[in-house]
Amino acid sequence: MISVEHLQVEFAAKPLFADVTFVINKKDRIALVGKNGAGKSTLLKILAGLQAPTEGNVAIPKDISVGYLPQVMVLSDSRTVMEEAEQAFEHISELQESIERMNNQLAERTDYESEEYQALIQKFTHANEHYQMMGGNNYHAEIERTLQGLGFARSDFDRPTSEFSGGWRMRIELAKLLLRRPDVLLLDEPTNHLDIESIQWLENFLATRCNAVVLVSHDRAFINNVTTRTIEISCGRIYDYRVKYDEFMQLRAERREQQLRAYENQQKEIQETKDFIERFRYKPTKAVQVQSRIKQLEKIIPIEVDEVDNASLRLKFPPAQRSGDYPVICEEVKKEYGEHIVFSHVNLTIKRGEKVAFVGKNGEGKSTLVKCIMSEIPFDGNLKIGHNIQIGYFAQNQAQLLDENLTVFDTIDRVAVGDIRTRIKDILGAFMFGGEAIEKKVKVLSGGERSRLAMIRLLLEPVNLLILDEPTNHLDMRSKDVLKEAIREFDGTVIVVSHDREFLDGLVTKVYEFGGGQVREHLGGIYDFLQKKRIDSLDKLSSPALSSSPTGEKKLSDTAEISTSKLSYEQQKEQQKLIRRLEKAVADCEARIEKLEADIAALEEQMATPEGAADMSLYEKHTTLKKQLDAVVEEWETTSMELEEAQG
Repeated sequence: MISVEHLQVEFAAKPLFADVTFVINKKDRIALVGKNGAGKSTLLKILAGLQAPTEGNVAIPKDISVGYLPQVMVLSDSRTVMEEAEQAFEHISELQESIERMNNQLAERTDYESEEYQALIQKFTHANEHYQMMGGNNYHAEIERTLQGLGFARSDFDRPTSEFSGGWRMRIELAKLLLRRPDVLLLDEPTNHLDIESIQWLENFLATRCNAVVLVSHDRAFINNVTTRTIEISCGRIYDYRVKYDEFMQLRAERREQQLRAYENQQKEIQETKDFIERFRYKPTKAVQVQSRIKQLEKIIPIEVDEVDNASLRLKFPPAQRSGDYPVICEEVKKEYGEHIVFSHVNLTIKRGEKVAFVGKNGEGKSTLVKCIMSEIPFDGNLKIGHNIQIGYFAQNQAQLLDENLTVFDTIDRVAVGDIRTRIKDILGAFMFGGEAIEKKVKVLSGGERSRLAMIRLLLEPVNLLILDEPTNHLDMRSKDVLKEAIREFDGTVIVVSHDREFLDGLVTKVYEFGGGQVREHLGGIYDFLQKKRIDSLDKLSSPALSSSPTGEKKLSDTAEISTSKLSYEQQKEQQKLIRRLEKAVADCEARIEKLEADIAALEEQMATPEGAADMSLYEKHTTLKKQLDAVVEEWETTSMELEEAQG
């Protein structure tokens, strides 16, 4: 359908890519991949006709329609959600008006035998048939299905688009694009503003109801489920593979091995040629051979090797103090804004060392509960942060807290300690700050670049509770691999709010599902959670029929796993009460330990002064506090053992 021939793009006389040639066929599902800055978004813009190449051409037949979703766009705020979505069927509205005009003319005219009248009837019949074929009578139902698939509720349809965040308005633009059903769909990071449910709906839509698709995405699971062909831009050229992304990665590794062998052989040949020239340069009898070798050397075209994948870089969080057994305990936590209840009756206990995910539709309270944990917003109920907790928190606004006058390198240099200081450039490179980018001032960075820089800072700070709110939004696949491996080896506690299934897979062992004002706990990883739901699309998560599913999920009020076959309902209730009481006692002990340790530390500071050293009453207080601390620690150990027995 679309033919790309000998495409070349240059920026400031520097080639981005050259001699790019490929064809987009009907029903192709193409993933466009490559490192950041390789030219993926530029190529999409050229295909969409929004940017001209330096050389070459893109041939698109006149009857082929192209739809393009950029990463950033100017959004309209003058209509409701439904009115905005109806713009996708503007051509149908125009056709409907034309049919009505012709119908009125037929009703008014009486020259039934004239050629003009017969021609008008034919034109009316043709237009009416075309209107029916285009779904003129049921396009509103199609609009509703698409909007709901992308996460909108029926109650949202009549709301002005100005009431929605930028991410939700991007969903409206995506809905309009899908409803137009273009022959070729160009999507640049379409999952950035979608949750898991909407991503899975979009996967199904693209796989079953679209024509050709070319997409750029850093969501590995998404492109594996949608695409069947992978085009990589690397070293200014393209490599076309008729396979999914995972298979492409294997073939790419083999290709790089071949490049390395060819490069090494070429370097050996070059060195041998140079040695020959140097050895016989001044011997008249060898002048002809020397000149021949010099010309031979000039004709050699250097073999390029694909860039080394920095994802192999391993990062490890610096050691931190051991935290208490229960970093986060929520008891009947509730958050509401006016009459709107975000969630209520939230009861959860996150144990030391657990890695958990918060998932669910946008707006169901995932980030809100994180803000409650961080004490950023008020709430009702009891929420306890455990003993000795050092929180490392990443949210999108963290990027705004960076010092704008520092360079990228200095920002990291100021927090790096020990051996890590020798690897700062490697770390920055793994998170897409290569070359001259490390000398950029923070104030000139984009929002995505600032987010990545804030993430690197967090990786270098000693923490024992890590809270990450959508950490992968601005990371490419290599950066996500580095981050994922660092979190996997992290020996502290982790809470991740994310819609990236591939990132969560193998990382978390428990999933908290947010929906319908409730929070439910599911044991197992992200794909265990999806499998337990036994649904292809997660848009049914909030369905009442699933709220009591027997497939392994449990409400958070059931804080212990109790075998229903062995214990009666009353026994279960009593055991749950016992566990709650013990959890509360452990948390209280940890709070008392923390206070006593702080009091002892303050007293020891006084004792270190000349005046304090002479004050015997301080030594008596110190002895008393030490005894109290030992007693509370002993109580904490006993209670913790009782709790483990009750839970076991």
